Amino acid sequence: MIILGIESSCDETSAGVIKDDLTVLSNRIYSQKDHEKFGGVVPEIAAREHIKKIDTVVASALEETGVKAEEIGLVAATNSPGLIGALLVGLSFAKGFAYKYNVPFVTVNHMDAHVRANHLAFPELEPPYTVLVVSGGHTFILNCDHNNRYELLGNTLDDAAGEAIDKGGKVLGIGYPAGRELERLSKLGNASAFNFPRALPEKVNLNFSFSGLKTALKNQLKKMAPQEITEKLNDIAASYQEAIMDQLSIKALNAMKMTGSNKLLLAGGVACNGRLREKIQNGMKGENKLYFPPLSLCTDNGAMIAAAGLLKYKRLGADPLTAGASAVFNLTEVNYGS
Repeated sequence: MIILGIESSCDETSAGVIKDDLTVLSNRIYSQKDHEKFGGVVPEIAAREHIKKIDTVVASALEETGVKAEEIGLVAATNSPGLIGALLVGLSFAKGFAYKYNVPFVTVNHMDAHVRANHLAFPELEPPYTVLVVSGGHTFILNCDHNNRYELLGNTLDDAAGEAIDKGGKVLGIGYPAGRELERLSKLGNASAFNFPRALPEKVNLNFSFSGLKTALKNQLKKMAPQEITEKLNDIAASYQEAIMDQLSIKALNAMKMTGSNKLLLAGGVACNGRLREKIQNGMKGENKLYFPPLSLCTDNGAMIAAAGLLKYKRLGADPLTAGASAVFNLTEVNYGS
């Protein structure tokens, strides 16, 4: 069976085509650029851009594979969480596609799809495992048992790590999205130059908090003259990034110890960060296994939606075409009632 996955939860319009053995045949992504000048995603602009591009993106994904629309055996689309207007574009397209070609349709939780991106990279991967999900809107730790059921171990109490990176980048004047530039600058700086806080340091506390870190960065910059900020930008960036990656890596490793897990999966856009991967691998000391998708599968993409949709379809069958969208992340929903 060939599966078409459609993603439109935020500012990427994507269509992925995979086989039921998790081989990726194509994964087309259109990334919107209009949001950079606003320092963040504008929901109305995002929705309009999805409407303009979705036909072309899906058509190009199918064309790349040589697969005809009539040969698709399942269509999956993100329905939560995300920007409602953006979600509805991809969801509506997928419903129309399913109706026209009389194929089964399933809705997919975007965060579950980020986890399943690891299965595209490692088809032999099987639970149980621990998962660190880190994106622009979400930061949490999951345990996935033998039956593919998730248990929430820790969550952010305020901001997500990706948001902290982007907001920090805005304050530092390095643009949006800030992840790649922050990492580049950090490689040139001294991560011990500034002492930014690490919230909730207790070993048994697996929750996250980044709002105090953002405030600490702003307060530090207020103490410095513009020229000094420019001269020490690399050190500031490195110290700020290190505070974020410390919190993420330490809590992920603590979660593995608490659950007895020997496998850790990284999921979400921040999984692209090389320093995060390095810190976790150093902390594992070769005793456990770290999994993360290639960069092309870390950010929002249709292939991961197809993979999650396939798993859901195998469990529960097709969804009705009346299924709606939701901005809210719901762990029970991700477990699909199984």
